[in-house]
Amino acid sequence: MKVIVGGVIEKDGKYLLVQEAKKKCYEKWNFPAGHLDFNESLKDGAIREIKEETGCDVELEGVCFIGNKTLEDDLFIMIVFNAKLINEDIKFDKEEILDVKWFDYDEIVNKMDYMLRGSYVKTAVMNQKNNLIAPLEIVNLM
Repeated sequence: MKVIVGGVIEKDGKYLLVQEAKKKCYEKWNFPAGHLDFNESLKDGAIREIKEETGCDVELEGVCFIGNKTLEDDLFIMIVFNAKLINEDIKFDKEEILDVKWFDYDEIVNKMDYMLRGSYVKTAVMNQKNNLIAPLEIVNLM
């Protein structure tokens, strides 16, 4: 089982997405996210992944998507946080990310299906836009 954590970042009605460089999802757009490290909290992992993939500092404000999927005999659990932008300093590892770009809500929801890593990207953005956000306090260490 793998746990994926990341965040939806909104600024002035636009959403920050990253374009994947990995072979299995090459050129697909996703929100900044990645695998949770061993002994890392969900919150710390999301903040780290967002920083690694975008260069941006964020503060987590809630949870806008939780989902699971089975791929290649493995289970993936995804937790996507609503992330408030604290410092925008776009920089990224070109081995992992091809580009980082702001997109309008309508572009993501109405025009980008074939360009997105999965339907969960659209769902997470729609949840954020429609304020379907669970309080951050529901996420704790066990």
